[in-house]
Amino acid sequence: MPARRFTVLSLFSGGMGLDLGLEQTDRFRLLACAEVVPAFCNTIRHNRDAGRIGDKKLKVYEGDIRELKADQLLSDLGIEQGGLDLLVGGPPCQSFSTTGKRATVQDPRGTLLWQFLRFVQELRPKMFLMENVRGLMSAALRHRAIKDRPDKGGMPLEADEQPGSVISRFLLDLRYSYRLDCFEVNAVNYGAPQLRERAIFIGNRFNRLVEFPEPTHGNEPPAAQPRSLFDEEERTPLLPFRTLGDAIQGLKEANPVVMDFSPRKKKYLEMIPPGSNWRSLPEAVAKEAMGKAFFAKGGRSGWWRRLTFDLPSPTILTLPNHAGTALCHPTETRALTLRECARVQEFPDEWEFCGRTQEQYTQVGNAVPVRLGQVCGHVLARELEAIYRNGLKPELGEHQPCRIVYVKSHIRTRQWFKAGQTFLWKDGEEDGNPTYGPAKTKRKVREV
Repeated sequence: MPARRFTVLSLFSGGMGLDLGLEQTDRFRLLACAEVVPAFCNTIRHNRDAGRIGDKKLKVYEGDIRELKADQLLSDLGIEQGGLDLLVGGPPCQSFSTTGKRATVQDPRGTLLWQFLRFVQELRPKMFLMENVRGLMSAALRHRAIKDRPDKGGMPLEADEQPGSVISRFLLDLRYSYRLDCFEVNAVNYGAPQLRERAIFIGNRFNRLVEFPEPTHGNEPPAAQPRSLFDEEERTPLLPFRTLGDAIQGLKEANPVVMDFSPRKKKYLEMIPPGSNWRSLPEAVAKEAMGKAFFAKGGRSGWWRRLTFDLPSPTILTLPNHAGTALCHPTETRALTLRECARVQEFPDEWEFCGRTQEQYTQVGNAVPVRLGQVCGHVLARELEAIYRNGLKPELGEHQPCRIVYVKSHIRTRQWFKAGQTFLWKDGEEDGNPTYGPAKTKRKVREV
């Protein structure tokens, strides 16, 4: 008997990385997508019509999700409330990212989190998957500037200014309808060739405790790898991290799409050896290149950064040609091309992106890594299979407390600078000094 395929509705679909990952498990049938950006919708339609995602009946709802009505969706798709197996989506995350201004829900994009919640409550899917930045876990409903906080002489934080108040409110709205498990993960631990920390929220109406798989890849020697829970046998040894070289080797592009560095930026990047950054510049040149950022705190490892083939890529971004978040090719003085970025995100080579160059990079940079979508898909398929096989019914009343599970999400593959010494990663050679030791925290669980 062929395996059951579960129905899916995708919100905030973007470049479709999450949806591709789910589809690669052969356990899901995508019914519809909702996306506001016309170019992104064109990408979905174009690849749908070419037979690369879903089928010809896949509906694409283009427009502001605030205008989309749940009852209309149910009618269009021919399903009843509670009949959808899975709702997935990643509401825009810039409001919650620790690299931004953290305006949280004061930013209009932050309110889209509650739009996702609206569809959960009105569609009543058996399960939902929401993906976002890890910063959402610590985000506050109302942001207070650092200079005005208590440790700077300001008044005590109010309840909606407390770290984690966004998630607390989200859980409060779900407590009588869904059990929620949140996982802090890193895509590199599951075979993606990039460091990408994400928060994965999995909800279900059946009060089932959901588990996320242990990492399959790592940079730890076998002797440092953990034993099984029962200690009678060793776990399967971790595979080595996949690297940028693994991702883009063999790629040949006749007419590459590239959002490149300016001549001024290339002048400085020409001086950077592979595997290094601004630390390799003479001090006077570094001050000239970085301006005020030279005197800022923190490692600033992304400034004037040239990548290496021998390590996983840093997180793929929507703007790879910025000085502070540079994704410079290891041997050529240029930004990674669109297709190279897509390779790192593990989009199929035949997948085509529509729109202007910036819109295409945005689709790739904002996507869930396809590999991570696939891992999530196996978790969800296992749970949905158990629900159907055992004839489970949704549980009413208050569900068990939410768990937040940290699964070795914070990964560092190397040192950049310490005690006045700059560490240079040399491709193809032994690089013992720049590597970090095993992570101290492998897994941590707390209830909310």
